Formats: sequence, C-alpha cells, structure tokens
Amino acid sequence: MDRHSVELLAPAGTWEALVAAVEAGADAVYLGGKSFNMRVHNSSFNFDDEQLKAAIDFAHERGVKIYVTLNNLISTEELEPLEKFLRYLDTIKPDAILVQDLAVVNLVGRLGVTIPMHASVMMNTHNTAAVELLKRFGITRVVVGRELTLNEVTLIKERTGIEIEYFMHGDMCFAESGQCIHSGVVFGQSGNRGRCMKPCRWTYKLIDEDTGATLNDWSCKMALNDMCMFRNIGDLIQAGVTSFKIEGRMRPPEFIRRLVSTYRAEIDSYLADPTGYSVDETRWQNLYANRVRDFTTTFAFGATTTKDFGLTGEREPKIFSRAVAEPAFDDETVAAVFAGERAIKSDAKPKLTVRVASLETARAVIAAGADEIYVGGEIFRPLKPWTLDELNAAIDTAHAAGRKIFLATPRTSKDKDLAELSEIFSRAMNFDGVLVGNLGALNAVKASTNLPLLADVSFNVFNPTAAEFLQSLGVVRSTASLELGFAQVRSLVENSRLPIEIIVHGATESMICDHDIAALYLPDYDRFSAPEMLSRHLALEDEAGEVHRLRVDQFNRWHVFFGRELCLLPHVEKFFGAAALRIEAQNYSPDVAAKVTKIYRAALDGNPHAAINMPEHRLGAGVYRFKQSRNSIG
Repeated sequence: MDRHSVELLAPAGTWEALVAAVEAGADAVYLGGKSFNMRVHNSSFNFDDEQLKAAIDFAHERGVKIYVTLNNLISTEELEPLEKFLRYLDTIKPDAILVQDLAVVNLVGRLGVTIPMHASVMMNTHNTAAVELLKRFGITRVVVGRELTLNEVTLIKERTGIEIEYFMHGDMCFAESGQCIHSGVVFGQSGNRGRCMKPCRWTYKLIDEDTGATLNDWSCKMALNDMCMFRNIGDLIQAGVTSFKIEGRMRPPEFIRRLVSTYRAEIDSYLADPTGYSVDETRWQNLYANRVRDFTTTFAFGATTTKDFGLTGEREPKIFSRAVAEPAFDDETVAAVFAGERAIKSDAKPKLTVRVASLETARAVIAAGADEIYVGGEIFRPLKPWTLDELNAAIDTAHAAGRKIFLATPRTSKDKDLAELSEIFSRAMNFDGVLVGNLGALNAVKASTNLPLLADVSFNVFNPTAAEFLQSLGVVRSTASLELGFAQVRSLVENSRLPIEIIVHGATESMICDHDIAALYLPDYDRFSAPEMLSRHLALEDEAGEVHRLRVDQFNRWHVFFGRELCLLPHVEKFFGAAALRIEAQNYSPDVAAKVTKIYRAALDGNPHAAINMPEHRLGAGVYRFKQSRNSIG
C-alpha cells in the first residue's frame, strides 16, 4: 500500500485555490467552468475556457489530475452551448468530467468525446444495478450516495469493481442528492443546477399536522454538520474507497491549503504503516479549531442523531434565503405567466394517469375516468405496502375496465429493495408496464421482464437529449422534472421524440431523506417500543407559516412535502400536447382522489367541469410562478 493506492481530491473555485491545493499535496483537483456546474452563485468563481486550459497544464506539469464538473441539469436552450463546451474540453484533455444529467452521457458518446466520465453524487447512485448500467456507457467512477454506510460502499465496490469516490470532508445536504427540488420550485433556483438557496438551513418547528400542536420547537432541524472522516481514514481505505473528496469550491485558498495539507499528512501516515497507525491528535485539534461547522460522519457507520445537526444555526457561514409563502394555484402572478404563453403544440391527446396508494383508491379513480394507474412504490404509513393479492386485484379491476396499470418502483433503491422488487416479476403478474424510479431499478427490471418502461419524475429529465438517452434504454415515456417552468416544459415536449408525462395535480415531495425525523425530534419515540409513533401525521412548519407534511415509507425514508399541493387545473389546457397528465393521489382518500380525477377527466374531454373545491387542501402552482428555472449560462 503506497501513496498511489488512494487519491486525495481537492476543490478549487479560483486560481489561487488551485495553486494552494496542488502545493498542499492534492493528487487531483476538481473545478468548474463558468457554466454547467453546481457552484454558479458567484460569477467571480470558476474558470473561463482559457483558465481551464491553463489549470490543466499547471496541474499536469506537477503530476496532479484535473476533473471538470459538468454536474448540473441542462435545460433545452443550454444543449448547444454544452455541446460546444464538450468539444472544447476534448481538445484540452482534463482527466475526467463529473456528470449528473444523462444528456451529458448521451452527448459524450454521440460526439466521440474521449474524456472519462465520473458519475456525480447528484445521480443518486445507491445500488449495484445502477453502477453496472453506468459502466456500460463509459462511467469509470461513481460518487456514491451520501446515505450509504461504508459496508454498503464495500458491497458496491466488490460487486462492480468501479472506482468509488466518497465525500470525506465538508458541507452536506439533508436530502438525498438529486431528490431535493425545494429551492428550484420555491425560488426558481434549482439546487440541481448549482443555485441552491439552502432551505435545509432554515429554522422549523415539528408539529402534529392534525392538531397543530408543537412537538419540538424552532431549530435548524435539517442543518447537518460538516462531514469529517479524518479519524476514520483507515475505514475508508479498507472499505475500498478510491478517492477521498473534500467539498468546498467556494472556500478561500488558505482554507483549502490547510485542509488539504492536514489530510495529506494523515493519509500518508496511515499508508506508511497501517498496523502501527494512530490518529495524530495535533493535526486533529488544528482541524477542529478551524472548522466551519461542527463535525459528523453522517451515515458512514449508521443512523444520524441530533449531535449530527447544528440545531442553533450559530455556526452557519452564510444564510442564502429565508422561508417564503408558496403561491396559491389561482395567484395572479401565476395567471400572468400562463397568459403570456402559448399552449404546447402537439396532436396528442394526453392520457390521464393517477398514482394511488391503496386498492380502494385504485378502484375509485378507475371508475372516475383515469386512463392509467400507478400502484406500488413507496407507501406512506399508516398504510401498508401492497400485497401480491392486492396487486392482482388492482390488475383485474383495471383490465376489466379497459384501463392500463403500471407497477411503480421506489424513487431510491438499495440492493435489498431491488432484490424484493424482483420477487414480483418472478410471479409473472400481468402489469402493462413499470414506472421505474432510478437507473438501478431500470436495469433490474429490464433483466427480469420485457414490460414497457416509464421513467418517473425522480430521473430529473430537463431536456430532450436526456429523454433520448432513456429511450435508448427502452423507456417509452418519461416524466418531466417538477423544476421546469412552463416554457421549458413546452420545449421539452415539443423537441423530444420520447413521449413526455407532466404532473399537474397532487401533493409532491420537496425532499426525500434517510434521516429518521421521528427518532431525531420526538422525545417519546422509540422504534422498538413505540413504532406506532410513525403513524402520526407529523409536519414541519417554516417561518413563513408553510406546513410541510412529513411521511415515512416502508423503507424508512422520510418524504418532506411542499406546503401547497400542486394544482394546474386553471391552466391545464396549455398542457394538452403532453403524452400524459398525472395526478399524485398517494395522500388522498378514495373519495378525494375520485373527485379530483373526475374534474380533470372532464377538462381533458373538453366538457364543462366543476371548479376545484378542496378546502382542507392548500392548493398551489409549484414552479409555474416563474417563466423558467434559472439556468447556468446567464
């Protein structure tokens, strides 16, 4: 075991930070151009084209690698500049590019770009099936999901042989990477596009949704401390981690120099004598004294506790935003946006699809006029997962009515989840297709069945080139991202050969996370002696008064919802060129789900329909108060 056994990967947002990282002993540095990366808040950071070439030359002369970040989502209008940038990168030869959007993977293959690709943490990779699929398209390294334990990381490494990159120091997201759309929907500035306004750093109080009673008072309940694996370097190496990643492209050069040199010395100490190694306490004290936030190891060794969070917020270096009220579905601003937009051009008459959580609701929405239904996937307590008998009964009900029924997979899947999913296909159940939630599920389902595949909203499809990539994998319809403004949705539908589905109504998640919110903030909760606490309707209230319902699924993942449910009924005619319009009815009773389905059915059929009247449901317009999701090219 020597220094080349593992890689110390440092960030750089400026030339000075690059020099500091290289001089301090980084084996590789990751940095971004002026567009297409996850740090575009400040125009004084990042590298223009000439600086990128100079950075690569500077690093290569010193035996250091350079990885360029192309790791945000790309809207349709950005595809041409992206293609030009990829061609340029292929001439200056960075050692790899870091990617999130499947459009980049598609373009690299189409253009014959020869730069290796690393899958960003934003790809939300949690299982071996996803890694095996990515390897087929030239991905040589994966930045694994931050929710994985080191044991799970080892399993992926051993089963796939892929290089593993792991966040070992720095800022951490509360939500699963790629599965947080709160900033994009509320502010029009997407965390998946490098413009996160950090709603996870706001203060919240935990309440009982049914009574309004405060269960845990105001604090920064989502504000994770900074990751720090300094005391666990041996664990990372023995887990099979290839690259030790430090977060911090917005940090000053002196901060980067101190951090990199500290980790360089500690890693070298371990590699020189693994059996005789012990943590250098002087280095540790220096690291701790110069911390930004307090430290955590998050999920590396198991579940998080309140000690992993900066509940007071006193160590937050910058507050990017404050909570704001979400616009109502009939807000004048929203109406003005739609009034100035033409409808989607298409000869297609959209199908009406409904996602349901129970057999009774499935029967209700079929009777109310749904063309297609989705069953399975995540089920929120106190409801229980679908049994095989219930799935078969739903299939019979749908087919007897001449409707289609699709099995949904979870939006995030670990290997255990995919193994359980495969059991369904071993029973030869008569579904019309599968709504897949992630690349691993897509790969696993393709290996088990020839059923048509639909891509769920969790794929974050922003552009027709990403849709084209999914189509090449056998997907026959994809759901548009909930972060796209209407003009961007229209552009996606009109320019994509793959039929596009749009979510137009229902309670939608702003975040999905693996932190056990009940265990963190309910003093009387114990998952062994009081599991019934998970059946309570909990919610987080923000400082603007928005109440974000919380639901936990059968995989013990927590879903944080927007304060308002999406309702596009006043403008639904604008969307009629899409292939399908979806109602998310997982949180609705059978009666409410049927009522909403009937109203949208009438609208789709061109008949007079009742005004939406849901006094117990606060209805909103989602991202559609904005003309577009702000992009990264100005």
